[in-house]
Amino acid sequence: MTGQEPLSLDDLEYELPAELIAQEPAPSRSDSRLMVVDVGTGEIRDSSFSRLPEYLEAGDLLALNDTGVIRARLRGRRAETGGSADLLLVERSREAPDTWVCMVRPAKRARSGIVLEFQSGLRAEVVEDLGRGRALIRFLSSGQPVEELIHSTGEVPLPPYVRREPTAVDEERYQTVYASTPGAIAAPTAGLHFTRSMLDGLAGSGVETVFLTLHVGPGTFTPLRERLLHLNRLESERFSVSAEAWREIARARDAGRRIVSVGTTTCRVLETLSFQEGELQSGNASLAGRTDLFIYPPYRFRNVGALLTNFHLPGTSLLALVAAFMGLDLMLSSYAHAVDEGYRFYSYGDAMLLLGCRRRTWDGA
Repeated sequence: MTGQEPLSLDDLEYELPAELIAQEPAPSRSDSRLMVVDVGTGEIRDSSFSRLPEYLEAGDLLALNDTGVIRARLRGRRAETGGSADLLLVERSREAPDTWVCMVRPAKRARSGIVLEFQSGLRAEVVEDLGRGRALIRFLSSGQPVEELIHSTGEVPLPPYVRREPTAVDEERYQTVYASTPGAIAAPTAGLHFTRSMLDGLAGSGVETVFLTLHVGPGTFTPLRERLLHLNRLESERFSVSAEAWREIARARDAGRRIVSVGTTTCRVLETLSFQEGELQSGNASLAGRTDLFIYPPYRFRNVGALLTNFHLPGTSLLALVAAFMGLDLMLSSYAHAVDEGYRFYSYGDAMLLLGCRRRTWDGA
């Protein structure tokens, strides 16, 4: 590939044996392995997540996404015929709290007027077919608050490559220990490795921590459809950053301190902030909105100096972001190393820490 050729999905492909796709979390959170990659030199080191503090320094700012995974998967049936109908809650309507945009399976169950029934007496009506297997769904109250019924009826929305039903273990482990703002339908998986004791230890060693929120939705996990990367557009997702958090981020960046992004979702928010300088210049305003920022090579990172992330699926926007951060060739060789060394992949898998980022103009390497 030459520097003049646009990147395609083919450039984000790699071979992965199915047995390396993690089906269960590690025995404890910090038992995961950690691949450490020096982006500047290309050096790859095999380590363990429990040793992460060795690679961080006093003055680093660790940025984490505090979104919480909701019980977003509902298994039900069509009231009229008894045919199965499953929902994945995507986003609650701001105008009508009991109304949600949902993914519906099978898609033919998304027709307007269809009534769906779930356990615990929960019922719902399809208000509008939004196309692409999505619908606007209004949940019907039977006296008990709808939110309580959804929580008691819904399941942890494990990704499809985890080929089992969710268990009580997933209630705890498919959630970060610092989740505080419910609203995600998938976990910010890089944060799953942290324990409270590790976070306390990092604070004691001078590593500062800042929290922001991006509610992980289809924009993060929906497969890219266009072969050429630059023709793809991501679905926007909700995010928020408090005024205090923004001040900490700006102070660290302006002082030349390293901002360590925990996960690609955090990275996308941090980089979105770099385009919002005018709104945030006073340092007294919080920011809440939506981002559809799609990071792929070439991209110049403005706020993020190091990235902690899990291993991602081929041909995805997440892998494109990693390729932008470390360079395509180094990304592919790192993934090949991970396969050779038997690292565990995807949501419940191991992690990689990318120290430094590729800042020069993309040249196809």
